[in-house]
Amino acid sequence: MVDVAAKAPTPRRAVAEATIHMDPATRQLLLDGGLQKGEALAVARLAGIQAAKDTARLIPLCHQVPLSSVAVEFAPLGDDALRITAEARTVAQTGVEMEALVAASTAALGIYDMVKGRCRGAVIQKLQLLHKSGGKSGVFDRDPAGGAS
Repeated sequence: MVDVAAKAPTPRRAVAEATIHMDPATRQLLLDGGLQKGEALAVARLAGIQAAKDTARLIPLCHQVPLSSVAVEFAPLGDDALRITAEARTVAQTGVEMEALVAASTAALGIYDMVKGRCRGAVIQKLQLLHKSGGKSGVFDRDPAGGAS
């Protein structure tokens, strides 16, 4: 692990996203809360939040970060996709990019688990960091055109 002992704690924020594609009928059932397994969005939200809290156990060499907040949100995208956005915040000596990425990916996996009985062809795509702020390296915002800035 990188030694962060000499770094001052500062407010840190990171936002990540993932997209899951499925057939339109399954996506509508998901949004309506009508899947056989139950309230998929609530389950996936909790899975993402729990995963963010467990990031240091899941990813070797990640620091254990005291999270101030974690939020996971869902939004329809096109006719057949769901956009998953995860935000993590802390006041610490290191950032929360990994926590946001783990939350978004785990929430996507939670959705996949809930829809797989109906749509085995569901595809998780485009896990990426959208924003990072705080700390010495400053702000990162992904270019809306898809590149890094």
